[in-house]
Amino acid sequence: MSRRSAVLVTGAVLLLVFGVVGALLPVPYVAQVPGPTFNTLGDIDGEPIIAVEGRERNDTSGNLNLTTVGVPRRALTLVGAVQGWFDREVTVVPREQVYPSGQTEEETQQQNRDAFLTSEQTARMAALGELGYPEKVVVQELAEDSPSEGRLLAGDALESVAGTPTPDTGALTAALAAVPPGSTVPVTYTRLGEPGSGTVTTTAAAEGDGSALGVLVLESPYAPFTVDIRVDDVGGPSAGLMLSLGIMDLVGDTDLTGGAVVAGTGTITDDGTVGPIGGIPLKLVSAREIDAELFLVPADNCAEAVRNGQPGLAMARVASLDDALAALDDLREGRTPAAC
Repeated sequence: MSRRSAVLVTGAVLLLVFGVVGALLPVPYVAQVPGPTFNTLGDIDGEPIIAVEGRERNDTSGNLNLTTVGVPRRALTLVGAVQGWFDREVTVVPREQVYPSGQTEEETQQQNRDAFLTSEQTARMAALGELGYPEKVVVQELAEDSPSEGRLLAGDALESVAGTPTPDTGALTAALAAVPPGSTVPVTYTRLGEPGSGTVTTTAAAEGDGSALGVLVLESPYAPFTVDIRVDDVGGPSAGLMLSLGIMDLVGDTDLTGGAVVAGTGTITDDGTVGPIGGIPLKLVSAREIDAELFLVPADNCAEAVRNGQPGLAMARVASLDDALAALDDLREGRTPAAC
């Protein structure tokens, strides 16, 4: 065999070995890809994503899609990582950026799920506050073996305890501090807009003097209906903005989209501030794939969004829930929303 042939054979063998090893060798990276989008005004398997009880849902004509980032469960190989680095619709990041060291994948997924559930609650507060509903002391859940079991329900707004008005949590704490544990006290509340009353035999407060009702409460805007959000396969806080808009579209008095397909992302605080998120390039791809006309971009993500813009997809800069509503109003009226 000539020297040249030997070199070619050796090169071919090495290339084959590299291909085999590269296809099998896992690397400490993960691939992120465009994830599914969910229309917050629609259903999943026949169940509404946003369920309203106590009033009729408004008729809506468009889409308000929250966007996600997907992480394939299979281990990323060296070849897969190299392919991902050259694919504009894949992002390859260090594994610990998605699954922090010291946590299992299951623990990380639960943490992300908990963050989503918190964003659900904040989205409700932001939406109902924007719609002008007053703040009250609202029962969030009952403790295990709560003395209020069968008397109070999650969603009740507490109006008074032992004859003392409870317009805020400070007043509630003061009222219960004056009640000896084991006392049977009258409690008045509002449930789905209707007044109600009952009695609760209190237990000892976990801290300090006085009594407890065995309920977790929160000062939040109160409406005469309940809003329940059901999206099981989404984690993290980045759906907050689109959930808030979905709630407002379903229980407000305006068809926010005017029939358009709108997508977006962003965290939300209870005062309506929109915060930045990760994965904006991939979420823009997801929005393009559903033929969205407008993408709502958190203000702090605008520079990255502009670098990764998608053909035919307009982008609006939003720093608050008010900004998002203004962008949707512009879209309905045929104006150009404030762009990134």
